Formats: sequence, C-alpha cells, structure tokens
Amino acid sequence: MHKLTATAIKNAKPESKPRKLADGGGLYLLIDPKGRKYWRYDYRYVSKRKTLALGVYPEVTLKEAREAHYEARRQLAKGIDPGEVRKVEKQTRLLAAADSFEAIGREWFNQIMDGKSESYRVRTGRILEKDLYPYLGNRPIASITPPEILGVLRRIERRGAVDIAHRAKQTAGLIFRYAVATGRAERDPTGDLKGALKPKNKKHHAAITEPAEVGRLLVAIDDFQGTAVVSAALRLSCLLFQRPGEIRSMEWAEVNWEAQRWELPAEKMKMRLPHIVPLSRQALDILGELHRLTGRGRYVFPSARGASRAMSDNAVRTALRTMGYTNDQMTAHGFRAMARTLLDEALGFKVDWIEHQLAHAVKDPNGRAYNRTSHLEGRVEMMQSWADYLDELHLNAEATSGTGSNHEKLAAT
Repeated sequence: MHKLTATAIKNAKPESKPRKLADGGGLYLLIDPKGRKYWRYDYRYVSKRKTLALGVYPEVTLKEAREAHYEARRQLAKGIDPGEVRKVEKQTRLLAAADSFEAIGREWFNQIMDGKSESYRVRTGRILEKDLYPYLGNRPIASITPPEILGVLRRIERRGAVDIAHRAKQTAGLIFRYAVATGRAERDPTGDLKGALKPKNKKHHAAITEPAEVGRLLVAIDDFQGTAVVSAALRLSCLLFQRPGEIRSMEWAEVNWEAQRWELPAEKMKMRLPHIVPLSRQALDILGELHRLTGRGRYVFPSARGASRAMSDNAVRTALRTMGYTNDQMTAHGFRAMARTLLDEALGFKVDWIEHQLAHAVKDPNGRAYNRTSHLEGRVEMMQSWADYLDELHLNAEATSGTGSNHEKLAAT
C-alpha cells in the first residue's frame, strides 16, 4: 500500500541525519541533511540486500518513481537483478554513440532476451562476454567483415569448443540482423561463413529405453532421498516428458484443474506455439499433493533459494547423479527419448500423436503446423496409458528386486 503523497514529499524537511520516507514495497525517499531527496528501492537478490537508485526528486516525480519501482519488481519476479539491468543500460548509453558491436549487442540482449529462459540468457551472455565482446566489441558493427568474425570463431575452435563456436556464430548473426533491422548495418556477414566451421559434435541425450531398466529407474526415483519438490519433478518428468526447462518453470496458473491439463503459453515453448499436456490421474495426484507445499507461490517447482524463482536447471540432473546414474546413462532430457521410444515400440501409439505431445514441429498434409488441440482426445488416452504403463514397470521392478513401495514423500509432508 502506498504511503507517500506529493504534498508530503514537497513539504518534507531535512534533519541532522539522513532519514527515509517509506512508500511501501521497499520504495522510499531518502532525505539527506542538506535537504536533497533521492528515490531508492531496497530489495534482496540471491539472499543479498541491494539498493537501486531511482532518481532525484523533483526531477523524478512520485508517479515516475513508482513506475520505475514497479518495473524493477517485475524484473526481480523473473529472476533478473534490476541493479545489473541498470548497469547494462548505462554501459549501452556510453557505447551507443559509436554503434559498436558491443553497444548493439547489449541493446539486443535487453530487447530480445527478456522472455527467454534463464539458462539460455546465461549461456548467451557468457558467449558475448567471453568470446565476442573482447575481440569485436569496440568495432563499428557496419564495418565488421566475414574474415574478421571467422578469426574470432577460430579462437574458440582452437580450444576444442566446436559447439560453442557454432553458438557464437549464431549469436553474432542475431545481433547483426538486429542491427540491420534498426538501421545500423547493411547486412549480416555471418551468412558468408556457412560451412567454414568444423561440424558440430553430435550429441545424443542419454536415455534409458529398455522396459526393465525403466522400471528400475522408477524404483530409484521412488527411493530418492532428496526434497519433496525435486522428487515430484523427477516423477513428473517421467509422466509428462516435456523439455527440462518447461518442467522446472511450470507455473500453477498454467494448470487447468477442471480440464485436467497443463496449458503452456507460446512464449515458453521452443517452437513459439502454445502447447497442451493432458494430465493423467497419476500426474494430477502428484500435483495435488505438491500444491499443499508450493501452491501459494508462482512456480510448481520453486527454487530452494527463494519462491520467486523457478527450480535450478541442475536440480533433476543432480538428483539423477545422486541416484547413481551417470551422464552417459540418463539425463533430464532423456525422459523425452524414453517416452518417445516406448510409446511407439511398446504401446504402439501413432507417431504423430507422440511427436505432437513432445511439442516437435509436426505439420499436416498441406504443410501447416497443427494447432495445440490437434489429436487432443487421442493424446489424453495416450498420456493415461503411458502413466499406467509406468506403474506396471514400477511394480514389476519391485517384484523382481523384492522391495516394497517407498514412503509417499509428498503425502507425508
């Protein structure tokens, strides 16, 4: 609730020591002994207390300070440090006059990357700061040549990071195309580098696809001694087989309890199309129990560091390692290959249904992308059959090993 008024701020007098007039939500007006008035916002980021300067009164009015405060809180809710955003904006202003690669790169990052996943932002930011800005940053973007870019990419290749070299080329191309769109460059020179880099290392996400081994994996998940939130994430990764980033950033607002489905908005999806995941009885039971623990927050799987952020992208991977599965045996992404293989080979479902449920690019006979409700009735049946099949594999594995069902971690919490 706001506490300050324009009149109160105007009439506020200094005292012998600096004093604060609070407006709520961490926003306040700091008045120093000389009567100067500064807008400040106190917040916490990764358990550290920080202060963001929002301007000087009266140049920045109460209304403008509240708008800046609201924007900073919005960034914080997305896991972004508003103080770091401010630093980047300042650096961009200092560099912008030269239309340098770094200035335009930072502008592009702020404009385009806001809606991307945290892991993608971090990965892209690392490539920019480590591999591109040190060598291209000060160069006027319109004068950068293909051989110049190739020289930078060759440096990355020489340290054995072939995949990163390809990512760096792709990232640079996005910045050049942004520069073209905004009138700072004539063309994207990275297009001339097609075939110039070493081929990417083909990576296949390790996955368990043999039914008996899947059953043993399910028993290991049931016996997992980690937190209830990570345990639920493992179990739902098996049942829902969506991309790891989509699972960990799942929000309660996306769960349609009445329709018994998870509705993902287009901006969260790799293909930038909305997606529906039918929820089996087993998945609904897990979500129902988990709602008792995390249902008051935004995320189904909140971070252990604070409910304002989604669970770490390493949580499921680390849990699999704790359970004894190496990176060559099973990965968080491997749940997708596991479902893709067994839904086809063991349960005999239509490949189109499976691919659509995996949110892969599936097109109709006329070459048009299916909408999110395509094959929905069949996919509802498929997802329930998949959950029942996993239960069967789990029971068979228990019978073979002679173990009983593990404690129900969520229900007991």
